[in-house]
Amino acid sequence: MPAIPSSIIEPIWDPNPKRGHMITSGAGATTQERRDRAAMVLMLLAALGALFAFVGAIASTATASPETQVVEGWRMYGFAVFAGLFTLLALRPRHYAGVWELVIFHKAAMAMTGLMLLGGAAVGAATVALVDGILAAMTVAAYLLARGYTGWTSLRVGSARAR
Repeated sequence: MPAIPSSIIEPIWDPNPKRGHMITSGAGATTQERRDRAAMVLMLLAALGALFAFVGAIASTATASPETQVVEGWRMYGFAVFAGLFTLLALRPRHYAGVWELVIFHKAAMAMTGLMLLGGAAVGAATVALVDGILAAMTVAAYLLARGYTGWTSLRVGSARAR
């Protein structure tokens, strides 16, 4: 069987549209390309986890008591929204000014809330503290690896063009 070139096996999305849409991650990959790939993997794992949480929340939303049905639905749709946000950040990490920061804020705030509620009677506080703490750390790592903070530069360039 003939060997398949690595450019076909391992394509990843190029976050720099000036170079074209696809790059390879073979031995010739630059340091930033490897960092982008690591950030993409982190964010796609987070997206997959959020998607599974969404699917898992469907049953609990459908069977929730009338007192908690709205909250369960809100939580379920939140999982879907975060699956989408994590996917957007994975595919185009330097194109969404402010989205990284909002996701990091939410995950860190939820982790802190879980920690603050550990001593009380709040059901699931430990799980929230652990899962959202891990997601906050993963998102910060991906943000730094992919240089997500550079998304703000395109916002400045775009606003200068509009004037």
